[in-house]
Amino acid sequence: MTERVTVSLDEDSHAALETLLSETNHGQSELVRRALTFYAANFEAASGRPSDNLEQYYRMLTSGEHVLLDVDFLHAFLEHCYDGGDPDPEFVAAADRVSDYHAREYAQRFESVGEVLEWLSFCGFLEVRREEGDVYHIVFPSEAIRWFMTRFLERSTVDMPTEIEIDRGVSKVIVTERPD
Repeated sequence: MTERVTVSLDEDSHAALETLLSETNHGQSELVRRALTFYAANFEAASGRPSDNLEQYYRMLTSGEHVLLDVDFLHAFLEHCYDGGDPDPEFVAAADRVSDYHAREYAQRFESVGEVLEWLSFCGFLEVRREEGDVYHIVFPSEAIRWFMTRFLERSTVDMPTEIEIDRGVSKVIVTERPD
């Protein structure tokens, strides 16, 4: 079914339409259909109402506490530190200091390890799937990231009112959360 619509354009909209017509070689109707479909798919961002994830990313980045890092750099960095054997003790000590700092923060910020896992998943370190009860299946992109994030998880949740049990695989773990 085809629906006809008549639209009035202001100067800026008309100039944008003319530019797109010359750059794409599409007709007006095709351009308007594509623009409407794109706008509908990106309505939250276009209407100034960023999604929850975008808002979280924005807060993380503007606070200066987090940075964007290409995942390949992360893999290269951890593979170098881990190198299939024991990681450099100085790296482990530095990572543990960061984990210990986050333990204090997480104890006040999160009510459960499940919330911590959701946060770490949001940050891109892991993929988590909650099973029945407080059991979580976690997939990591590599063995080195599994080692790093599992150690981080153990240390950063020590001040929370729960205990965790971690069943380790090569690039996956099962985390079971139990009340203290």
